[in-house]
Amino acid sequence: MQSRRKLRFRLVVSFALFGFGLSALFAFAALNIRSRVEDQLVTAALQQDVDQAVEQVHKDPSKPAGSELVEAWMRSERTLYNMPLAWQSLDSGVHDIYETDSQGNKRHYKLAVRRKYGLIGFVRYDVTREELGKRQLLVSVIGAVFLFGLLSLAIGLWLSRKVLKPVSQLAQRLREFRRLGKAEPLAQEFADDEVGELAQALDDYAARLTSMVERDREFNSDVSHELRTPLAVIASTTELLQGSPDLTPKLAERLKRIERASRQATELIEALLLLSRAERRGPTRGETTDVAKVAGDVIESQRPQVRDKPIAVHLDVRTPVSVNAPASVLAVALTNLIGNAIKYTLEGEVRVEIDANGIEVIDTGPGIKPEDAERLFQRGVRGEGAGGSGAGLGLAIVRRLCELYGWQVAMRPRSDRNGAIASLVFG
Repeated sequence: MQSRRKLRFRLVVSFALFGFGLSALFAFAALNIRSRVEDQLVTAALQQDVDQAVEQVHKDPSKPAGSELVEAWMRSERTLYNMPLAWQSLDSGVHDIYETDSQGNKRHYKLAVRRKYGLIGFVRYDVTREELGKRQLLVSVIGAVFLFGLLSLAIGLWLSRKVLKPVSQLAQRLREFRRLGKAEPLAQEFADDEVGELAQALDDYAARLTSMVERDREFNSDVSHELRTPLAVIASTTELLQGSPDLTPKLAERLKRIERASRQATELIEALLLLSRAERRGPTRGETTDVAKVAGDVIESQRPQVRDKPIAVHLDVRTPVSVNAPASVLAVALTNLIGNAIKYTLEGEVRVEIDANGIEVIDTGPGIKPEDAERLFQRGVRGEGAGGSGAGLGLAIVRRLCELYGWQVAMRPRSDRNGAIASLVFG
């Protein structure tokens, strides 16, 4: 999943984490190296000191043992008894001794022991104060790490503001364009750098998009104008022919079919023009459309699809409903829904039910899969077993019209038997 954090926030956090992590790593390395070097130096110094004391007493027994660093004792095998019991069995080397004094305080010593020439030398170095110093140093280093972390955060905030200033200005300009719905050239406001190249690319894209939209609008306008003229001629000629006194019933029926087809083509042109205008809300022009009347007209116009199939088409108006939309928009939507139901139903019935919530078109066809219900409203997708030369655009057009007027359209399989249910709910 992609991060939804702002770019500046991610930059500041990355810089702060980098500074904090680098400071912590440096502090840990410094403390570790100091501890190792100090331990090695103390051990070597104690060992050298006790060796010198033993050599000194061996050369001149009358001279007392001493140390320039710490406390020192020199004993022989006979006088070893007056040393602490824990020391008496220690071999030559440097040992860590932990003791508790009379006041209950714990102390840590390093004790260097040397056995040579029948002498046993002891040199003791109290490291308790050294450990206290280490703890104080550790606290100081931790404080420094947090201080450097805060400093990194402050520097990150400052740098992010400087570095991302052109990007922030570009984003602000784009937000203003989106709010005002008007785009202006961007490249002239930015330097010749990466952000300037991005602004130039956006200008080029906006110019191409604007040109494409203008061509599309001009094309739709020209096509609608050119198509309306022959459709008007067809409609007027059909009306004149229907008034002929010697018209036979068969010819009258064919003229009605021509009239219905002409009206459907006109309605479809008007609906497509509405979609091409890219409006957020469909215009109503104060029109109120009777849903039952439009549904009845659509059913009559679709009856030629029934042909010789044993299908019964019923209209059930449970509650009269009116919508604030042009009749052409509702007719296009219902023509696709009812026409699909009749086309896919080989036998049985197609029932159109109208109530206060909307319309349901129920058929007894092969039905649809639940997972395909939403996919059928995509462009170019046709139902299984679809015949003919359709392009799979009908339901996609219906979905766009419904979005334009705030309606909801859906498909689902029937639960009681084979078939599908198409529902149109008015918002």
